[in-house]
Amino acid sequence: MATIPQTFVNHTRWQAPFHFFVAPVMLINVIWSVGSFIKDPGWNSGWWIIVSAALVVLAAMVRTNSLKVQDRLIRLEEKLRYQQLLSPALCQQAVALSPNQIIALRFAGDDELEELVTAVLAGKLTRNKEIKSAIKNWRADTFRV
Repeated sequence: MATIPQTFVNHTRWQAPFHFFVAPVMLINVIWSVGSFIKDPGWNSGWWIIVSAALVVLAAMVRTNSLKVQDRLIRLEEKLRYQQLLSPALCQQAVALSPNQIIALRFAGDDELEELVTAVLAGKLTRNKEIKSAIKNWRADTFRV
């Protein structure tokens, strides 16, 4: 089976068990419990709305917390990478990059990192999509959550 190289076009990651099973089941469960409450109002059916909502919040927090940890690791990895690849002056200026900019720049190849960091710091590239679109030599990140 041939592996397709990661690019800007295909870098979005869908985690099938979460996106196509857990999230839909949790949302259907909320809708179902609201429908049950409308059909037969009472403490029991009202309680199931609360439990269903709590499960949605739990599922969302499990997902977002792991993404926050991942983002922190990316920021640390990129800080170390900047120290290795960028001039000391530019590395010091890179402290001004936002977490989202750092996360977008992680896809930049070593050969174009300095140019892109300079452009982002100069305000030429501001949004994640702009930064990712400007990358010519895509550096794949296949270990994402």
